Amino acid sequence: MIRYPRDLRGYGQNKPDAAWPGGAKLAVSLVINFEEGGENCILHGDAASEAFLSDVNGASMWPGQRHWNMESIYEYGARAGFWRLYRLFTEMAIPITVYGVATALARAPEQLAAMQAAGWEIASHGYKWVEHKDMPEAEEREMIRKAIALHTEVVGEPPKGWYTGRCSANTVRLTAETGQFDWIADTYDDDLPYWLEVGERDQLVIPYTLEANDMRFATSPGYIEGEMFFQYLKDSFDTLYREGVEGEAKMFTIGLHNRLIGRPGKVAGLRRFLDYARAKGGVWFATRGEIAAHWRTHHPHTRTERPSQMSKERFVKAYGAIYEHSPWIAERAWELELGPAHDCLEGVASVLARMFRSASADERLAVLKAHPDLAGKLAQARLLSADSSAEQASAGLDALTAEERATFEALNADYTRKFGFPFIIAVRDHAKGSILEAFYRRLANDPDTERAEAARQVERIAYLRLKDLFA
Repeated sequence: MIRYPRDLRGYGQNKPDAAWPGGAKLAVSLVINFEEGGENCILHGDAASEAFLSDVNGASMWPGQRHWNMESIYEYGARAGFWRLYRLFTEMAIPITVYGVATALARAPEQLAAMQAAGWEIASHGYKWVEHKDMPEAEEREMIRKAIALHTEVVGEPPKGWYTGRCSANTVRLTAETGQFDWIADTYDDDLPYWLEVGERDQLVIPYTLEANDMRFATSPGYIEGEMFFQYLKDSFDTLYREGVEGEAKMFTIGLHNRLIGRPGKVAGLRRFLDYARAKGGVWFATRGEIAAHWRTHHPHTRTERPSQMSKERFVKAYGAIYEHSPWIAERAWELELGPAHDCLEGVASVLARMFRSASADERLAVLKAHPDLAGKLAQARLLSADSSAEQASAGLDALTAEERATFEALNADYTRKFGFPFIIAVRDHAKGSILEAFYRRLANDPDTERAEAARQVERIAYLRLKDLFA
């Protein structure tokens, strides 16, 4: 038994109505990453200098040395870039979420006071702005604990949101397990918030972005001027806004860094976008905490039984009768690589169909033979399975005239004599007339063609039965 942890399905075709306040077509979340003073630096006890997200081309870490240019660029973010953004957002009265590295906030009391005076949400961005990917789980858990403790000490209250950024495969689970956070953001996998079940914890996730993000000024390919940033933000905004008008309201996140977008030539593109978006109307500018509170109220989580998490006994009990008198199909399906993508109608239908298709010729023939004659002797004796009985009734096959019954019996006999198994058709797709037409048409098939057609009908019947269970 293999279980695949990645969720490649998400909301699928059933996206919720976000129901943003005031009927807004789009929620816009602007995030400032405050990392300056928390980056890799030997002054901070690190082994080497920083090399990530700066205007230094081809930067690399300098083991055991200070990188004066890198430090200076980060310092620009705290000394100048932050205040340029602070004035922009406070003048426009736009709510902001700050991802604050705890050690960086501790080294920036004046900037922190300004954030608090402006009423900005201050979430945790970890203890230090360093890579977590190679951290042993115990070490990362301790770093999370230290981040929460220092944040609480410096800010005056514990963080309610979390984003590591340079995370490990364990980060989302470890932060959720703390039970500390109203939301976490170390994913990039959706345009809407969603709930994640981590043990007994129902954790709200508000996905972040690495593309509508000024970090692209420091990567290749990326933005080289403010106008390019404006155009990308505008195109993203227009697409999401149009989807909101069409009834699928989404969330648009914009990631910012003081040392990057805080430069004069870059911030011009951001200002142009904000002017454009504010003039549009029907837009909710919100902190991530506000989005989390809204989602919790309007889309509370309810745990449901998930096929990928069922025991084998429970799985077979639930789906063993989907293929007529053939529980072995469900038994084999349970052994497959199931995951979140299979916790839906299409997912279960897929794994059951795979086991039917990959069965031996004799096994597949046995499934065909397990199906009853249409309106035949079993039906008259009321010996059909509950599913088969309901399906035949749906097409009126339980209320035939004597003449109609004689016709069906003759066709059943001719068909079984020629092909060796009963005539199978998904009767819920048909009425009596179209069933009779299919009888005559398929009687003219050669055996291989008809066996393939009967198998397709078996899969269709199974799908419709599953659809009833997932309704």
